[in-house]
Amino acid sequence: MLLIRPPGVYAPQGDTELLAACVRREPLDGSSRVLDLCTGTGAVAITAARSGALVTAVDLSARAVATAWCNARLHHDRVRLRRGDLLAPLPGERFDLVTANPPYVPTDPDGAAPGRGAALAWDAGPDGRLVLDRICRTVPGVLAEGGVLLVVQSALAGVPATLALLRAAALRTEVAARRWQPFGPVMTARAALFERLGVIRPGEREEELVVVRGVRGR
Repeated sequence: MLLIRPPGVYAPQGDTELLAACVRREPLDGSSRVLDLCTGTGAVAITAARSGALVTAVDLSARAVATAWCNARLHHDRVRLRRGDLLAPLPGERFDLVTANPPYVPTDPDGAAPGRGAALAWDAGPDGRLVLDRICRTVPGVLAEGGVLLVVQSALAGVPATLALLRAAALRTEVAARRWQPFGPVMTARAALFERLGVIRPGEREEELVVVRGVRGR
């Protein structure tokens, strides 16, 4: 998919591709209401819009929202764009499918909290779950009956924790897709930190990406 991506907006990578592939397997039609959180370039939102679904995309970054708008226009797809923190711009709305590619890269526990700029797209606190936990706790409440949550993350950020939180929210959960890939630039730059913390084995330079699928009711 041809996409515009200015500096400071997260580039679609293996996690984007894995999540988009799972979206294509969902039975979407013109009446489906879809929400794409942490949309970045809008790649996953555009994938959903191609089914005819009514798609809303949200990102905290104004630059990402503008980029997603341009990419939706480029591909002649209708996507409603909102800037804000996860569900905050959409009070009272419900969705049949929610997708999310949130930040999930662990940060140095002795370092500063995630700040501004491009790093917001990947920095996720010492355990990589700063945003993941919020999604797992809040998104089940906006799913329609039979609604689906698809969230992609690195296994380094604790897939069992994601499954447990979604099950606690009464969602039926499964790992819908897995993919191994070499570390990208951010993960490579933090490999020594991950080794020191025992997150990876010495010399390990691959991560497993996982899409967790949760279903409300039915």
